[in-house]
Amino acid sequence: MALGAAAVLVLAGCGDKSADSGSASGTEGAGALSIQPLLQIDREGKEVPKADVSSAADPAGEGAATCAPGTSIAMTGALTGPDAALGINILDGVKLALDEHNKANPGCRIELKQFDTEGDPQKATQVIPQIVNDQSVVGLVGPAFSGETKATGKILSDAALVAVSSSATNATLTKNGWTSFFRGLANDDVQGPSVANYLVNTAGYKKVCVIQDNTDYGTGLAASITQGLGAAADPACAASIKKGDKDFSATVTKIGAAKPDAIFYSGYYSEAAPLAQQLKSGGVNAVFVSADGTNDPQFVAQAGSAAEGAVLSCPCGPAPEEFATKYQALNGQAPGVYSVEAYDLATVLVKGIDAGKVTRPDLLEFVRAYDGNGLARQYKWAPDGELANALIWIYEVK
Repeated sequence: MALGAAAVLVLAGCGDKSADSGSASGTEGAGALSIQPLLQIDREGKEVPKADVSSAADPAGEGAATCAPGTSIAMTGALTGPDAALGINILDGVKLALDEHNKANPGCRIELKQFDTEGDPQKATQVIPQIVNDQSVVGLVGPAFSGETKATGKILSDAALVAVSSSATNATLTKNGWTSFFRGLANDDVQGPSVANYLVNTAGYKKVCVIQDNTDYGTGLAASITQGLGAAADPACAASIKKGDKDFSATVTKIGAAKPDAIFYSGYYSEAAPLAQQLKSGGVNAVFVSADGTNDPQFVAQAGSAAEGAVLSCPCGPAPEEFATKYQALNGQAPGVYSVEAYDLATVLVKGIDAGKVTRPDLLEFVRAYDGNGLARQYKWAPDGELANALIWIYEVK
């Protein structure tokens, strides 16, 4: 998501987000609660002014592009299953970029091919070869989740197929020697210290219990948060849960006895929502804090009133109003977490195609040398595929 005029996303019902206009991943629904942007922070947890989006790259370009019929980019991630909202947010952002491009460039109508992994690393190992073997696909937005990216990054790298991820944040992904993976937002080793410093130095929390799920994303972020919190992270009340769990009674009892100022949950909204509900019903009054895996309208929809007051971080920023209006009109629902990043990264790929980089090696080199502004941030990558500059946003459910 991008750094522009903030507004509120409205939650219309289970699975769909419909909106007035766009904030980061705001929602309205149960009790008129919404996820609203508070501030952008640096690694010290201090506020940083939001970026000017007036110079953001436009996927429409100059309208004179030409390319061979059938030229395609792909998107892959969870499009069904318990975390599908996160993948759909990405897919819809890519759709908007291609819609704007194709309307303006009748001589180069780029196709979108979408592939569902359900966010499952094992399923991803079956899906990614299908993408690699489709020679019409010259670039990929994805994979979406860290686990599936870890499982398939070498396949994509060996195929020299550029993969720009708007959402995979595990810090180790860029340390595997892959040559085609580019992360479009801050990794968890940036998010962890930034959020930890915000919680301790700005919010003033003195005792935080860290709860993690058992995914690559959850364990990696929890380690970074715990290290950043230092003495504020109480090891006696640290807890782990399994992806798919719904009964957190033992964890609630443990947290309740510790009486922390805040709880940091490292995982996805499908577990965060029932966890927040059970903590509240169990009499735990600590502030519920989580990150981008939870920062989705479905967290508010599923947690209801228990979501109120939750603090949610994200390497993604809030959607500008004009973007949100266009996104809503095309997709029938409001932008969510990662929507603007997906739009920006798809825009990078189509700019390369429009510049004549229509083979996989050429488009890979184009992205490697890219330096330009998007709606969310500047996109310029270090040799390892990390952004040269990345910041974090803080949100609150109000």
